[in-house]
Amino acid sequence: MSYTRVDGRQFDELRPIKVVKDFLKYAPSSVLIEMGETKVLCVASFAEEIPPFLRETDQGWLTAEYAMLPMAARERSPRGRVTGRNYEIQRLIGRSIRAVVDLGAIGRRTVYVDCDVIQADGGTRTASITGGFLAVALLFEKMVADGWIGQVPVIDYVAAISVGIVDGELLLDLDYEEDSRADVDMNVVMTGSGKLVEVQGTAEKMPFGRKQMEAMLDLAGRGIEKLISVQKDILGEGK
Repeated sequence: MSYTRVDGRQFDELRPIKVVKDFLKYAPSSVLIEMGETKVLCVASFAEEIPPFLRETDQGWLTAEYAMLPMAARERSPRGRVTGRNYEIQRLIGRSIRAVVDLGAIGRRTVYVDCDVIQADGGTRTASITGGFLAVALLFEKMVADGWIGQVPVIDYVAAISVGIVDGELLLDLDYEEDSRADVDMNVVMTGSGKLVEVQGTAEKMPFGRKQMEAMLDLAGRGIEKLISVQKDILGEGK
């Protein structure tokens, strides 16, 4: 019996994507990104400071924080507690966006990316990366306009998506139900030029072969191309 997705999507189809710029009144840059029922608020700001390990350099820094509202998921989570999972995800977000930013061009400043999950239905870390990059790019545009930096220090786009194997079928952009019953799940971060930033793949139930891994990477790449097309439209660079 073939697998049928609950929301009727094709196996290689993304969930509906919605992006709202300037969602917060006072934030320098904010983006609400929705992928299906997953909703993440991504905010970018900067401060005239750098971490201690960079004090002898003229290089800037970019770091991220990630959290979920207490009732973002099906069960309430304690407010303000940074779990090991949160710490791992915020480090992933920071690494992913730093991969496409020229940190030497922002001066002795730190860019902060705050990603808060309003509603979780799978793919919160990947949505945070995709939306977080948008928030950072929009922040840099404002910094150029205000005279803080000379040009937007972004060297490429970056986005992320999940793929997995559920009931023997290869699926793109897993929601919570699919992720919870997947035999294999993988998160892929990729640049606009097709280079991999990070691959997190796990056999939850059954080991997977190299051909399956390559098929998942190919499917993720096609999904990320679509996400980057959305980013380009938001940033006014779409064709």
